[in-house]
Amino acid sequence: MSTLTPVKYVDGFVFVVEKGGIPKYRKMAQDGGKVWMKHGALSYKECQLEHATPEFVTLTFPKLAKLKPGETVWFSYIGYKSKAHRDSVNKKVMKEFEEQKKDGEDPMKDMPFDMKRMSYGGFKVEVGF
Repeated sequence: MSTLTPVKYVDGFVFVVEKGGIPKYRKMAQDGGKVWMKHGALSYKECQLEHATPEFVTLTFPKLAKLKPGETVWFSYIGYKSKAHRDSVNKKVMKEFEEQKKDGEDPMKDMPFDMKRMSYGGFKVEVGF
């Protein structure tokens, strides 16, 4: 019997990252993941697109993100107990980021992805195992 808390709510993201910027993106993601997990997220995943053109799919992630040569797509998601839990965790995360800004560090400065082509949504889990 598992004692893990089930993920019932997910924030999902799609990012376009220049291939040369992957090390910087990976570092940002590792640092961000530690902050989200510290403040109570149940899971934190950063995934680089590997299978870009699956058979029988007309709108692939590269088409959706208007991918250009030298770019790649990342799909990221953070798991929570509920939307209320997500809101609570994100409030703490944003407070920490604001404190870092006051200390001269700005985790939101010079993002290693194209902010104009970022997609985001909050999702209620309907089926899960």
